[in-house]
Amino acid sequence: MAITTEFALRSPSLPLVSVADGLQPDGIECAHALCLRPDVQVFTVRFDSDDGITESDLLAFDEVVEIDALGETGDKSVYKLTVELAESVSKAFEPDFEGAQLEPTVVTADGWYETKVFKEYEGFNEFRESCENHGISLDLVSITSEGSAPDESADSLTDRQREALTLAVSRGYYESPRQVTAEELAAELGISQPSLSSLLRRGERQLITSSLGSQARMQSPTQ
Repeated sequence: MAITTEFALRSPSLPLVSVADGLQPDGIECAHALCLRPDVQVFTVRFDSDDGITESDLLAFDEVVEIDALGETGDKSVYKLTVELAESVSKAFEPDFEGAQLEPTVVTADGWYETKVFKEYEGFNEFRESCENHGISLDLVSITSEGSAPDESADSLTDRQREALTLAVSRGYYESPRQVTAEELAAELGISQPSLSSLLRRGERQLITSSLGSQARMQSPTQ
């Protein structure tokens, strides 16, 4: 069953993050991306016209190797940017995770904010693991599936997973922008940050697979 996810990717190596950090626009909307080579991608981006960003401003960044000004649409300036990708980013995004972008990616100095649909939960989980294995953190904001409702009595969370998830929700960890860091949550629970991340991930997976129903459950090692 398809799932819709909203998440933030965080790494200074992500394309256009340096542009957002250096020029400080309200946000860069990336409406389309085309991969020319594993290390080169073309992005169609939109800036608020009031930001006053010029071609010279964009070409001042080393990652931008070519630019084509497409014109104005409403209150947006539209550019096609050819960008060199960091090796870690190329490798993280290289596999096919059977996901599709639903909304334009919003690029800020903090990272990428995306809404994507994945054919199965496993595709999203593999995408998240690939990102994190290459130095890109993924902060899940929301995840939903059509035609299913959670069964609280059958979520099978451990007491520790439930405690961690409850604390994370109450402290605003899943809000956007995030109200508390993983380190702060870990300190409240008296555990390390990696241990907290593991608890949250296992709990999220259990809740999601429970909500998708028995047919969508996947075999996994006992936690």
